[in-house]
Amino acid sequence: MSDQMDQINNILNQLKGRFNTRNKSFFVTIAIIIVVLWILFTGLFTVAVDEGSVIQRFGRYDRQRGPGLHFKLPDGIEKRTNVKVKKVYTAEFGLRTIKADVETKYAPEEQYLIESLMLTGDLNCALVPWIVQFRISDPVKFLFKVRDPESTLHDLSEAIMRQVVGDRSINEVITKRLEIADKAKVDLQKVLDEAEIGLTIVNIELKNTNVPGPVQPSFNEVNQALQEKEKTIYQAREEYNKSIPAAKGEAERVIRAAEGYALNRINTAKGDSSLFVSQHAAYAKSKNVTRRRIYLETMEEILPKLGGKYIIDSEQRSILPLLNLGGKGAGK
Repeated sequence: MSDQMDQINNILNQLKGRFNTRNKSFFVTIAIIIVVLWILFTGLFTVAVDEGSVIQRFGRYDRQRGPGLHFKLPDGIEKRTNVKVKKVYTAEFGLRTIKADVETKYAPEEQYLIESLMLTGDLNCALVPWIVQFRISDPVKFLFKVRDPESTLHDLSEAIMRQVVGDRSINEVITKRLEIADKAKVDLQKVLDEAEIGLTIVNIELKNTNVPGPVQPSFNEVNQALQEKEKTIYQAREEYNKSIPAAKGEAERVIRAAEGYALNRINTAKGDSSLFVSQHAAYAKSKNVTRRRIYLETMEEILPKLGGKYIIDSEQRSILPLLNLGGKGAGK
């Protein structure tokens, strides 16, 4: 009986040894397969055409990979983070888009009034909603340089926009939105580069800028007064443009007439003086003849202008009956 028991124990021990040997080999094989699969599934990865991949080894930045199929050490040793580097993101200020469609729906402005309410350079209140479109240009800086890049972008955008709006009047804020957006884009990009946030501004767009509702009536009155002012200035300039050229033309005409009159008088005086000089020269050569000729010419000019003429002999001593010289019997 004891011998049989010993044989049975030997057989069981042999089976047990064989089973343990096979079990160990099986588990080793399973473990190797699991490790291989783990390495393959966590080591192989793909990067899309619009992405960039950042690899960290034990938490420290190691390298970047572009689009395509790549391999890394398994999870626990290396970690990858894919970042959309070509996607354009949008940050909204003073408004929130509920549904983007043909007719975009926005949330009520009152909910985000604090973001868009600003003070202009001429101490007026303005509502300036705007959007910032940006993309991730440097994944390493975006992931590791700043703790919260989107919150930092939000704060910097608001600060820059308030600064740009604060340098302009309320009319400029309302009418020159494109100029303000361009200025804000340049200034914001400069600040982001200094902060090494890894973002590039694609575009800044100002939405409908206006004044708050409570001051709208006063603002309309001011605008109406400004329009009246511009209208008056325009009318004054129009009248100026009509009157000044006419006055200049009249002045030019008077000057030319005076110059013509002066030239005529000068030429007449020169002619009279030349005539007098020539007459004096002739008179000097023949005084008696010239004197008689001048006398005769003068009398010839004067006598026709006189009435009846009576010639009395200078030797006559008394006139007597000649008192009625102008009567009916005169000449009889």
